[in-house]
Amino acid sequence: MQDLKISKKKPSYPVTQKLDAYLSEYNRNIRLPIFYDDLLRFQGSVVVYDKNDQDTLWIRVYYNEFERKDIDLNLKKVYTILHSDGNEKTFPFLSVDAIDYCTFGNSKPFRIKIRNVLNDNYTYFYIKKADASRIYGLELEHMLSPYNLNFLVSKNTLIEEHIAGIPGDEFIKGMLPECTESEKSQIAKEFVKFNERCMIRLLGDMRSYNYVIVPTHDFDHVVYKIRAIDFDQQCYEGKFNIYRPQFFKENIKMVELVQEKFQKESVDQYKIEERSIVAKRLISYHDRIDELLDCMIHDTISIKEHITALKTTIFEYTQDVEFKRSKNMGEIVKNALAFVKRNYETVNTKRF
Repeated sequence: MQDLKISKKKPSYPVTQKLDAYLSEYNRNIRLPIFYDDLLRFQGSVVVYDKNDQDTLWIRVYYNEFERKDIDLNLKKVYTILHSDGNEKTFPFLSVDAIDYCTFGNSKPFRIKIRNVLNDNYTYFYIKKADASRIYGLELEHMLSPYNLNFLVSKNTLIEEHIAGIPGDEFIKGMLPECTESEKSQIAKEFVKFNERCMIRLLGDMRSYNYVIVPTHDFDHVVYKIRAIDFDQQCYEGKFNIYRPQFFKENIKMVELVQEKFQKESVDQYKIEERSIVAKRLISYHDRIDELLDCMIHDTISIKEHITALKTTIFEYTQDVEFKRSKNMGEIVKNALAFVKRNYETVNTKRF
């Protein structure tokens, strides 16, 4: 399989006044006690290795003693704002166990480990530089996927809740071969639906390390779901296949699994199911989706060459003239969602 090329240096797009107003309306915008740039003032670092002594591409950073006390306090405040009501009474029971920094990828996030000292339960959250593309991706995921996302924005800083799961590349390598045939069939079904969902809302670069597998134990079996965890490549690239996980070489084992388990009729069935679910969510979130798309249409989140290439390819794929008339990425996304919704409503009207 020929690898798809992603733009190496995707620019970080600032949050516009219109998007800022949208975030405020839906309680995503909040005053925070610490910003992304504050965490960049670390004094040194050490490499973080996994349990197999492999470099994780994260480094554990440390600060001078005076700054660390202030940073720890403010990170505890952020944690309580993100996960609770901002009450400071829990501070004595919270510990900032680690601050990790990743230089890999566009967002260069900080990963914060917060532990409850009373019972040793811990969780993570991320602090990143706010990028409009990523915020649009998070909001679309929140509304159009089965999963709600918890995140906050303050000026140039983005706070994200940790999405728990098994990294896709680790699952494919170490756990997929051990799955039963029934489980493999169910995973293949989820990949078809995940592939369709990413294509519909134009979420790109879903290589195996940019999504997680989430196993849930039902009463008589394990249910596997696939969740995106990286939203930097929301409708930026011009190649249509960038938005279809099936075309990345890192996902070849998943594609082979689908080919092994399903005939074309089953694949088509699951695609229709996912489009129908997305259409129902579009109807449910009608006003909020419209407001978000209006922000995207009045925003700059890609370059002219990518817009032209993508709208031309999607027009050839759908024969919908509205794509040809699209002037920006916001209009392309709007027309893609309208196409899915229109076809869903037409079929249901004819049926009933």
